[in-house]
Parts: sequence; C-alpha cells; structure tokens
Amino acid sequence: MKGLKLTLPALCVAGAPLFAQADIQMLDETSMGNITGQAGVSIELETKIGIGRFTYTDEGSLAINDIRIGGTNRTDLFGFNGMGGPVATDTLDNIRIDIDILADGDAAINIQPTYFNAVDFRISTGSWQLLSSDGSESTTFLDNFVAEGVMGRGEIHIDTSTDVMRFATAIGIERMDFDVPFLAVGVRGMSITGADWDPYVFRNPMDVFAEVELFIYEGARLAGPGSALAIDMPVFEADMRIDELIVGQQSIGSIFLDNLAITDTAMRIYGH
Repeated sequence: MKGLKLTLPALCVAGAPLFAQADIQMLDETSMGNITGQAGVSIELETKIGIGRFTYTDEGSLAINDIRIGGTNRTDLFGFNGMGGPVATDTLDNIRIDIDILADGDAAINIQPTYFNAVDFRISTGSWQLLSSDGSESTTFLDNFVAEGVMGRGEIHIDTSTDVMRFATAIGIERMDFDVPFLAVGVRGMSITGADWDPYVFRNPMDVFAEVELFIYEGARLAGPGSALAIDMPVFEADMRIDELIVGQQSIGSIFLDNLAITDTAMRIYGH
C-alpha cells in the first residue's frame, strides 16, 4: 500500500521537538464541547466469507451447507470492460462505507464502490436441506446455487422521528444457476437487470442495475392483534431472463420476463 503509516510511537517522536518549544495548553470542558466529528466515518472493506453450515431449528431444521461470499475474479461483467474491478480478485472488495449521524439524530449509511465502477460479488452454496428432528429424514430442496453480479450502491437511513429504516440498493445479477432436486428442476443462466437493459442494442452501463427500496419497521400484523417486523416495498421493476430451464434432466427452453413490475408489497413477519 502507498502512503505513510503513522504509529503511536512515531507520532510521539515526531512531536517531541514541538512540545519542547511550546507550552501545552489543556482544553477546558467548554472547548472540548465545541469539538465535534463533522465529517463522519469511512470504512474501506475487503473480505471473503465462508460458512460450513448454517442451521435454523424449529421442530425440524433447515440446513444450508458450504456458504461462500466473495468476488467474481472478473472485471468484464455484463460485457463491460472494467465493471467489477478495478482488478480481478475473488475477494469482496472495492467497498467504501460512509457513516454519518445527522443533526436530527438520523443515521445515514452509504455503501458505494471505492473506485468508479461497481462492486462485484459471487455467492455460492451447497445443498439446502430440510431435516427431521432426529435427523432420520431429509429433503434437499435446493443445491448448486451460484450467483454472480454487481452492486452500484447501497443506502441505509434510520429516521428517529418515525423509527423507520429505509434500505435502497441498485444491483444486477449477470448469472444465477441452481437446482431443485426434489422437483427435478434446474435453472441455468438466470439474470436480473434493470427494466431498460437490452443486451442486443446500444447499452448504457447504468441500465444493468435494478433498483430495490425497502422500508423496515415495527408494525401491526395484517391480520389479528400484535406487532410484527414490517417490510414494505413500494415498487420493484426489472427484466428477468433464464437461458435454460431443465426439467427431468432435459432442457425445455428459455424464459424472458420483460418489464416485470412488483408494486405495493407489504410483508409482516412474526412468530407463531
């Protein structure tokens, strides 16, 4: 890495001549109160994540095996040279997180590429299994899941006046593959992009991204008394393609959903 790294001993040595020439003046409480962090905090992130098994247990269990999250090791996603960079790695990198606490107490968190392109990601898993409580019975309902794509931005805003968290992101999935063994179904080459994306004409890189906006808060259940985790999605618009749909180990063709629109969606999650 370029640049000078300053350690605490180095700072002490560098500052010693200055202290010898000037009196040290301690700040009183009033002066200390006037010092505030105006610029917020920025975090640059590079990571790879691996989880051997994730298990959720109710009476029986759901187990997801071999979870891997990282980079695509490519810089040419969606056919654009340099999208998903700036260099090809298998780490989840090129991420900058800016955190600010606003004057009204709201929290604003912005997630964006460190460099001028997009954050590339690759998520893969092994089998997703439903297990009986004693482990004697199981069903693999999903397997061989792989998704590669890019994220243009992410935003989290927590409003103190309404206690609502707004989450927004712009993502594009270039390729997703998975199998559903208990139905003998396989999906190859699924893509999710913005509704204006057309790979066969002049292409604008911004059209790759599908916009997602969620409002998350404590809300009332849609049916019956009690509270719930509320998730509202005003609108989601995208194009969806499947290059190959496999049923019974044979391809039955491709699928294209043009201008898919999901609107006025409200979800409530609670225990029972």
